Order: sequence, then structure tokens, then C-alpha cells
Amino acid sequence: MKSITRTRKMCAVFLLLLPLWGYAASAPLLPVNLKVEYLDNPLGLDRPQPRFSWTLKSTRPGLYGQKQTAYRVLVASSLKKLNAGIGDIWDSEWERSAQMSQVVLPGARLHSDRRYYWKVAVKDETNAVSDWSATAYWHTGMLEPGAWKAGWIGSSVIFDPAQKDCNIPDPWLRKVFALDAIPAQAMLYVASVGFHELYVNGKRVGDDVMPTAVTDHTKRARYLAYDIAPYLNKGANAIAIWLGTSWSIHGPYVTKDRPNTPIVAAQVDCYAHKDPGPAERPFATVRTDASWKVKGSPNKLLGVWNSNRMGGELWDANLDEPLWNTIAYRDANWLAATVYHPGLQVSAQQVEQNRRFDEIRPVSIKKISDDTYRVDMGVNFAGWIAAKLEGQPGHRAELLFSERENMEMTFGLHSAYIFDKTGKGTFRNKFNYGSGRWITIKGVTKTPQLGDIKGWLVRTAYKDAASFSCSDSLQNWIYNTVRWTYENLSLGGFIVDCPQRERLGYGGDAHATCETGMLNYQVAAMYTKWMEDWRDVSGTESIVGNMYDTAFARKAVMSGRHLHQGILPHTAPTYMGGGGPAWGGIVVTLPWYFYRQYGDESMLRNNFTLIRNWLDFLERNTRDGILQRFGGKWDFLGDWLWPNATAEGMNNDSPQNLCFNNLYRIYNLRTAIKIADQIGEKEWAGKWREQAAAFSDVIHKKFFNEADTSYADGSMGNLVAALLAEVVPDAYKQKVWKRLEHEIRVRRKGHIHVGITGGALLFKLLREQNRQDLLLEMTSKTDYPGWGYMKANGATTIWEMWEKDLPGHSLLHSSFLYPGAWYIDGLAGIKVDKPGYERFVIQPPQIAASKLGWVKAGFESPAGFIKSNWSRRNGVLHMELEIPPNTTALLKIADTDGLILKEKKNQVRLLGKQGNITVYELQSGVYRF
Repeated sequence: MKSITRTRKMCAVFLLLLPLWGYAASAPLLPVNLKVEYLDNPLGLDRPQPRFSWTLKSTRPGLYGQKQTAYRVLVASSLKKLNAGIGDIWDSEWERSAQMSQVVLPGARLHSDRRYYWKVAVKDETNAVSDWSATAYWHTGMLEPGAWKAGWIGSSVIFDPAQKDCNIPDPWLRKVFALDAIPAQAMLYVASVGFHELYVNGKRVGDDVMPTAVTDHTKRARYLAYDIAPYLNKGANAIAIWLGTSWSIHGPYVTKDRPNTPIVAAQVDCYAHKDPGPAERPFATVRTDASWKVKGSPNKLLGVWNSNRMGGELWDANLDEPLWNTIAYRDANWLAATVYHPGLQVSAQQVEQNRRFDEIRPVSIKKISDDTYRVDMGVNFAGWIAAKLEGQPGHRAELLFSERENMEMTFGLHSAYIFDKTGKGTFRNKFNYGSGRWITIKGVTKTPQLGDIKGWLVRTAYKDAASFSCSDSLQNWIYNTVRWTYENLSLGGFIVDCPQRERLGYGGDAHATCETGMLNYQVAAMYTKWMEDWRDVSGTESIVGNMYDTAFARKAVMSGRHLHQGILPHTAPTYMGGGGPAWGGIVVTLPWYFYRQYGDESMLRNNFTLIRNWLDFLERNTRDGILQRFGGKWDFLGDWLWPNATAEGMNNDSPQNLCFNNLYRIYNLRTAIKIADQIGEKEWAGKWREQAAAFSDVIHKKFFNEADTSYADGSMGNLVAALLAEVVPDAYKQKVWKRLEHEIRVRRKGHIHVGITGGALLFKLLREQNRQDLLLEMTSKTDYPGWGYMKANGATTIWEMWEKDLPGHSLLHSSFLYPGAWYIDGLAGIKVDKPGYERFVIQPPQIAASKLGWVKAGFESPAGFIKSNWSRRNGVLHMELEIPPNTTALLKIADTDGLILKEKKNQVRLLGKQGNITVYELQSGVYRF
């Protein structure tokens, strides 16, 4: 780079090109990151026409403008055939296309319980052919009608909600059977209502934690597939399943017409060949039925899996029988399993399983009394622990979890261990999890040592997708803490509000988390599953209150009343909890954000009926162009948990609340118009366009304050919602923008003053309008309210409220995670342009070097790895960029940065000006400016 005079506003910068290294006959591209339905080598997939995706890796550094001009996919019924280049299931032949995602397997008839292998090669821009990718595969689940033949079984013990703690011992179930030979293929499919663990001949199968994913068990059960062939023997074998009560007794699922107890259905067919042909029949089958045996295990749920009563687990070591899952064990005194008929739809779990991550070691142990000790794990987390304990034989040790240093226990989270005659043992979580930073251990006779206790974060096992660091230590803390909090909220294939008190999938909170998730993790499968949950719960109103206290519960029917087909509960798949239009409205906004992120139109099509019904429900509650309050006390919330909201009255009937919800309703309509236009639903797009225009006019006239160009009470949330919903007439837009900036910088002295939904909309608006300066100002505050205030008060996770010391509110919550997306698309400047990142923007923020000197970021986009590093040193902008093959980037540089790039064929092209921004098109490659 040439040296330049600091005082000059414009400067020429030469492009430093990386040298060509080596030469190869094949195309210098390789397909990598092969996925089926967003998953790596999935087992039990029940899609008859699955979709393939890949990205491209350049195998020769220094090349620019690499593109995919064609692809060829081979799908085979055996690895031998695939290795021979035979695609007996599908040979796409050379398809002239740049498509790398959602490539649909056409026409071919797949069979249940079979493994299929695939690979892909591409042609580059010179028509050279790449090497084949590595081989990938998937194993089908139950595709044909009637393929699922297993019966539902469990114990005869039914949940009694009158008890303080759950009355159901977590059941052991087992089946002994004989095989004439060791099978080459034996895939066991397990669907459970409640969690499960699988054992074959005494060995645990898989490393998943608390499967299956959380599901609306009034309608559906999900199954997982386990390859048990390596565990089977010729002769006698034992399959054993350990059930955990958990979600089987979640309040909304407890009804008179279903078994209110953990149940399981499982089946396996044993084949002589590893890749059996379509005509091959199994030589042995095992199904769950009345011939299985059942017994209560030493483990039991403490609490009743309800708000503030999630409890923990009780382990009675005196009841343990280590050989219970082996052939050697004698089960003559066990009972016959009870057969149930729940009438559930059984479908595959098409989301990653839960697993343990990030082993956590305690930082200190403090003696409270002779038998009580307080363990500081150093960080607030949700997950499992293992604790070696010693105590009096037959006595009970208690483990109490707390988020707060001055409280022994928060939200009733506690577990217990009953010692056997040895007086020694290890408490381990199995079918529940704790949440907190401090663990008080009571009833032990020996001081626990630091090495005796371990913890693990437990979450859905999606992959990482981003990295970020910058020159500001507070921003690094916020980014890392937001990510840690998000991970602690994602156990079970959806995002909960909090892991300790409610564990509910709030739609309103999803606004605060979904873009953070999509820009930091590979979560396409998880959000696809969560939208299925929303479809499952649609048509039913929400449930508020303690499910087992009919005097407190508002609803007459405990699973929610089925009302208008468009009504939505405020959480999915969990039904419970309060909310408002922005909670149900997530069924419009989340699919659109997902489509922009992944370029997947099926998300729009699959949820279009849900979207239509929801908007129709809102229309039926509209009078004279204004959405009216509907439902009960907890059904029309607007923004939620803004600073000092509890004192001002969060759940009120104020004009502020009515304005916000009407503005959000119009934002829903604007988003739905884009969805309808994209998938060709022109009639609906036209209808909604007319409604949006009419309602905007009504709402503006009713709530606009001419004197100070604000809406309703002049709150930050209503200003933002009005701008984002495009309610503000053109003549007032600049004035309203100035009013918003005044609200932030002058009235609030640079602090944020919104809650969950208002904050998500605020960050959305300012990110889209490139007002990174305002976002940096709000995130840089170290006093109340703000993220810096949390850090200054010792937070290790993001709180539920801006206030710390209000009782009953959690310190690990989804409320304020929306900065997580901003670090990637705002400060790093990586923004999607064409859906799926076929084309994207890189735009360094206009922030003084004295406030932010540098940013380093990487993002594994759906189209490949993007790097955006920038710094400003001595008045000069420096950039290091990586553009993945088969994509282009729009580099947007402000005139004040004075960066002028020379055009170069196949690398850099000047597109023109957008106001004071110069736009260049960059082809794929590595750049240093």
C-alpha cells in the first residue's frame, strides 16, 4: 500500500494480489460442507425428496472470480456403487446452474430404513471439472404409510399433579430377544414422550442428551434413529430404554384423553446386508409392545415441570441395579409394560440432538456449616453437573442452584442424592438440568474439593458460524456474553425465554434472538423445526397461570381452547405464557428473516397458510382500522421490559401500548407482502398492500404528535416501530428520524430505552439504516440501563430486565440478545443482499477510530466463508476481505474514508455512487486494501 498524506480526503489504494501457487489439471474448486436438509449425514430422515446443499472451497490460493457454472450430483443405494461412479438412485448429469443449496432429489422413490450415499462435483468458470467431494450420506426413516408399527408403552404410574414432586419413578423398560446372526444393518427408531436413553447389551448407544426435541405432545412425537448393529450379538440380546418424565407432564399436555406419563415407541429391523436392496426383508424385528418389561428406576423428577417448579432430580443409590440393561440380569419380577394409544403423529426429529459442551470447573468452595458448602462455578449456565459426595448411609444430600450470590436457591431448582450403605456416590444429571452459578450442597460429611465437581453447558448441537473481536473490550464482552446466553437458551430444538423458571418458547422473545442466532450459528434446521411447532399449536389460545391450580389458571381447558383457526398461543410448542400481537407475529417475521438468510423459499410456502390465518385473526379484531385489545390481561402486551417498566406498568391499556401493537401489526403486513410477492401469491399481496396503506393512514392520524413529531407517548419504541412499519408519511420521515436521534442522544443521554420487542425493532432499523454510531453509543454505556451496567455488576449472562435486583426475574434470559446480529452485519459490515448470500455487502461502519479502531470477523455463510477485517490507523482505512467462490460482494466505502480502488478484470468493478457511498463489486478471492 502506498503511503498517503493524512490531510488528503481522497487517496488511491493499490490492490495487493496474492500469488498463484501451483497448478492442477482439475478445476481449483472443491465442494465441501455437504448437508441434507441442513444436517450432516442425518439418520432417520423422513423426507421423500430431500434437499442437498454444499459450499465451495478454492484449492488454489490467489485466484479470483471463481464460480460454479454446473453441478453433477450422484446418489447411490450403496457405497460400492457410488465409488464406482454409479448413481442408481439419481444422476443429475451436468446441470448448468450456480445453485448450491436446496437442490431437490427429484422423482426417485426412496425406501424406509435405507442408507443412501451421495457426492457432488462442479464445473468452474472455465468449464473445468472439479474433483468429487467427499462422500456424504443419509439414512431414511419411516417414509411409507404404515411403516411405523411400534406400539406405545410405559409404566402404569400416572402423573398426580396434587403432589409436591412428581410421583412417577423414571421407568426402566427392557426386551430380551435372540438373533440367528449378527445383522449388517440394524437401525433402531425411538420416539418418546419425555426424554429417553437407549442401551443395548448394557452399553449406552449414542452421546445425545435428553432426547427427543421438545414437541407439542398433544399432537406429535418425534423419533431418533440409532445404529445398533455394532452392539448386537448372535444369540441373546437385550434392548433397554430408560425414560425421563420431563415434558410428558408439561401442564398444557396434561389432558384426560392422553397418557400423562412418559411413554416410548421403538422398532428395529435386522438385515443381513449393510445396504439391503428394496426387496430384501429383515431376518428379525423387534417392536415395543406388551411383551416388554418395566420397572421404576432409582431416578425421579423433583418438581412437576411447570413454571417455578422445574425442580431437578432425585437419585436413590439404594435402588440402583447396574446390570439392569444387560442379558445377565433377571427380570422375572418386573411387570409387563402398559400399552397406550395416544393417537400422536410420529415424525422424524430433523434437528440436531442435545449434547454437552464447555466443561465448567468451579472456582471456589466456601464452607457454610459442618455439612453445608457453597460452590461457585464461576459462570451462570444451564446444564448438567457431576458431583462426588460423601454422607451418612441412607441420608439425603441436597444440591440447591442459585443465580444470585445472596440467595441459597432461585426458582426452586434443586436436586438430591440418597446415599447407599457405602456413604459415597456421585450425583449426575440424567433427565433434567439445573441453571445458576452457585450450588449449595447440604447433608454431606466431607468437604467437596474443586476436582470433585464438574458442569457442562447442554444445548442443541448446531455448529458455530461466526467469530468477532474488536478494539473495544466492552463490545467484546457483550458479544461473547450474548452468545453464551443464547447457547444456554437453546436446549431441545427451540429457544426458551429462560432455562430455570419457565422454559417456554416465546414468540416475542424470538425477535430478540432469531437474527442473533442466524448470524452466529448454523441454526437452519432448528428454526425449521421451531416453525413446525408454531404450526402445531396454531388455532389454540395461550394458557396463563399455574396449570395445576384451577383457581389461578385463566383458561377453562388446560390445553387451551380451540378458537379461531388463526389464533396463536404466545409460546410454541409450549402454549403457556403471556404475550401480544408481536408474539404471534413471529410466524410472519421469522420465516422472512430465515428466507433472507438461507434463500429457502420453502420456509415461506410451508408457513403461508399460518401467516394468512394469523393476519386474518388480527383483521377480525380490528375496528375502524385500529387493532383492538383482545383476550385477557396477558394477551395484548406491547413492548416488554423497558427500563423501569415494572414501576410504570408493563401490562396496561395505555395509548402507548395500543399504538405499539398497531404499528407492529402493520410491520407484520409489510413483511407478509414481501413473502406473498416472493412466492407468487399476488392476490394476497394486493390485499395486504391495501390494508397496510389504509391502516398506516389511520394509525398516523390517531397517534401522531405534530408538536414534537412523535407517536403516542413519544417513546423510543413507538418511534422505531412507526419508521420500521413505514407508517410515517414521506413529509415527516426526516423529522421523525431526528426525533428518534434526539430521544437517544439527548433525552436518554445515549442510553437504550426499550424492552424486548422494541429493542429488537430498534436494532433492526438502525442496522438496516447503517446507524452503527447510534448503536455503538447505546452499547457503550456502563451505567443503568445497558449491557455495560450488567458487566459492571458482575453479570456472566444477559439478564431478563435492565434492573438487577428486582426479585423473581432471571439473570439468564432471552430479553436483550439483539446486539449479537449487529456485531456481524453492523460492525463487521457483512450484510446479506441476495437471499442466501449469493451476493452480499461489506460496509465498514462510519465510526471514529477513537471510538472503535478495528474489527476482525469471520462468518460461515450459507454460501461459504466470509472474512471482514478492517482497521483505521493514522487516518487510513485498512481492509482484509475474503469472498467465497460462487459469490460476489458489494463493497461500500464512504467518501470520508477516501478509498479509491482501481478496476481490475475478474476482481474489482466500480458500480457507482449511492449518495456519499462508492460501491464496488468484488469477485471471489482474498483482498487486502
